[in-house]
Amino acid sequence: MVCVPADLTSPDAPAPPDARPPGGARLRAAARRVSAPVIHPTKASLRGFALASVVANAGIVATGAAVRLSNSGLGCLDWPTCTKASLAAAPRAGEPMIHTWIEFGNRTLTGVLEIIAVLVFVAALRYRPPGSQRRRGDLVWLAAIQPFAILIQAVIGGIVVLTDLNPAWVSAHFMVSVLVLAAAVTLHVRCGEDAGPVRALVRSELRWLGTGMVAVVFAMLAAGTVVTGTGPLAGATGVPRYHFSLVSVTQLHADIGWLMGGLAFALVLGLRLTGAPERIIRIGYLLLAMMAVQGTIGYIQYFSHLPAGLVWVHESASVLIWIVTLRLWFTMRTRDPVPESPEGAEAGPLPGHVLARQGQSGAR
Repeated sequence: MVCVPADLTSPDAPAPPDARPPGGARLRAAARRVSAPVIHPTKASLRGFALASVVANAGIVATGAAVRLSNSGLGCLDWPTCTKASLAAAPRAGEPMIHTWIEFGNRTLTGVLEIIAVLVFVAALRYRPPGSQRRRGDLVWLAAIQPFAILIQAVIGGIVVLTDLNPAWVSAHFMVSVLVLAAAVTLHVRCGEDAGPVRALVRSELRWLGTGMVAVVFAMLAAGTVVTGTGPLAGATGVPRYHFSLVSVTQLHADIGWLMGGLAFALVLGLRLTGAPERIIRIGYLLLAMMAVQGTIGYIQYFSHLPAGLVWVHESASVLIWIVTLRLWFTMRTRDPVPESPEGAEAGPLPGHVLARQGQSGAR
């Protein structure tokens, strides 16, 4: 009888050296684990990628505002390189290095955003709903928009630099970012839904009011770019500005803000009175509170002569309001599961004329 040492029979004992996979196999296994959420995505992992895209798009808008409000818009004078002699941030006579780093940092984040967008697209392309071998075309198209839109956005950013921060191009640059962010929010919502037909959860009048809210918030964001492009924080010293009265465009911006707040109040009141689902009402209250805070910040920054830090808080908060407005609009409806294919259903009774024809054939 041969005695085997206890430590070799223990399940917790380390495997003999020759039983371990070689280094290359371990690397391949690690690569498969890392790439699995993209190559073999689940509903949860795809939604996680979509959320990362929302966060990254919101972040790039906030950092873009920081570039403008810190007078760093011309920190890199060339495009796609920072200067004619350097791809990365480099010292330049007459320009503080901090401005160059802020502008170059924003460009670097655009590259990170593009990588996230590509990962989202690949994951959407590879995703198959449970029990199905077919991809969801709606998710693929929403995911495909983002990498191409970000490339277009980068080109617009180059035009902004090469035109010395022309205010019209700066406004377009911001508003395209707002649209890309809306696509990211839409994808995140749709990843959590089924692919069936839309079913409203509130009355149609409230859905129309919610649609109006989305349009007014978008107009509010556009008006904000005009205010910034008219005022003293246009991106750098001596750059062109809109030839408007700052008082007039600020008043227009405030008027749109009051309209936005009134619509939000009416929407929340309507949701409450018609017995809408509590989740929708809670998002409505959140939006109303955010708008109240945003309006307060807006008036404080105006009467304190537009301090850059407070203006940045105001612009960043507007991005959050845009996200919450879109979420509220999407929450007011749902999508039911796709109806089952009739191929798997049991055959019902045949029509009478078919039965009669079959009977005649049997008689013959």
